[in-house]
Amino acid sequence: MARLYAATGDAIARLDEGDGGWTVEPSLEGTGAQCLAVDRDDPDVVYAGLREGGMRRSTDGGRTWIDCSPPEPGVFSLAVAADGGIFAGTEPSRLFRSDDRGASWRELEALLDLPSRPTWSFPPRPWTSHVRWIAPSPHDAALILVGIELGGLMRSTDGGESWEDHRPGAQRDVHSLAWHPQVPDRAYEAGGGGAAFSEDAGETWQAADDGRDRHYTWAVAVDPDDPDLWYVSASTGPFAAHGGRDPQARIYRRRANEGWQTLDGGLPEPLPAMPYALLAADGRLFAGLADGQLWESSDRGDNWRACAFRAGSTRALRALAAA
Repeated sequence: MARLYAATGDAIARLDEGDGGWTVEPSLEGTGAQCLAVDRDDPDVVYAGLREGGMRRSTDGGRTWIDCSPPEPGVFSLAVAADGGIFAGTEPSRLFRSDDRGASWRELEALLDLPSRPTWSFPPRPWTSHVRWIAPSPHDAALILVGIELGGLMRSTDGGESWEDHRPGAQRDVHSLAWHPQVPDRAYEAGGGGAAFSEDAGETWQAADDGRDRHYTWAVAVDPDDPDLWYVSASTGPFAAHGGRDPQARIYRRRANEGWQTLDGGLPEPLPAMPYALLAADGRLFAGLADGQLWESSDRGDNWRACAFRAGSTRALRALAAA
C-alpha cells in the first residue's frame, strides 16, 4: 500500500492506497498550494509552497499545518537536501535555505549575481521570473541544480554559496529536474524546447529529443533501478499544454540506445489533460493529470490503469511526491 502527496494548485491532497482504491484527504484548500516536498526521514513531515501565501509545514501527514514562510511570499519550488535542509524558490527569483524546518531562513544571494540574471523573464509575466525547480543531489549535499523559468539551468558545488551560470547543452526554459537515486553523476531535465540529460553531475548536458514528435516537455521521472530508463510528458506547445482544452500531450519513455517511445497502452487517446506530474517509485510509475486524474503503470509504462478514488477527489495534480 502506498501513500502519495499531491499539490493541486489550490490545495494539498494526501492519497492513501487501500483495498479497492485510493482515499483522498485534502488540506490547505483555497491557499494556492502549487508545490511540495516530503522529508527524507519522516514521511509525516510535509512542506507546501503557496503561490502568494508563503509556505506551510505539517508534521502529521498533512492533517494540520503551521506557517514557516521564507521572506518572499510567492513560493514556486521546494526541495529537501541530502543533509535534511529545506530549499524554497520564489517569484521573483530568489533562493532560500532553512536548517530548522522553516523556523528561520537565509537567502543564497549569489544566485542573483549570475551574469545572465538581467535576461531572466517568464513570458506570461515578462517583468519577472521564478525558481521553477530545485534539485539538490541525493548523493552530495553541496551539489545543487536550479532551474529558472525562463532563464537557465544553474549549478552550485558548494551548497549555494557560489553558482555556475546556465549549463552547456541544457534547456533554458527549465520545467523539471531529477537526479538518479543510485548513480551520482546522472541528472535529467524537461524543458520548454525539449529534454536533456547529464552524465557529469550537471556540468554539461546532452539533448535527448530523437523519436519524440512533441518538444514542449514538462514532467520528468527516472526509473530508480536503471539510469538509462526515464520518462517525460510533452505537448506541442505552452498554449496547448496549459490552455484547458486538448493538451495534445503524450507520455514518452526512453531506454538506453533507443529514441523516445510513446506510451499509450490503456491511456485515453487523446489524453484529456496535460500530465503535469510523473513519479517513479517502488516499481510503479504514476502520472498526475491537470484535471485531477491519477494513472498508474506497473510495467514501466507498457500498460496503464486509472486509479480509483473511493473517497474524495482532486481538482488537479500539479506535483506528486511519495511518502
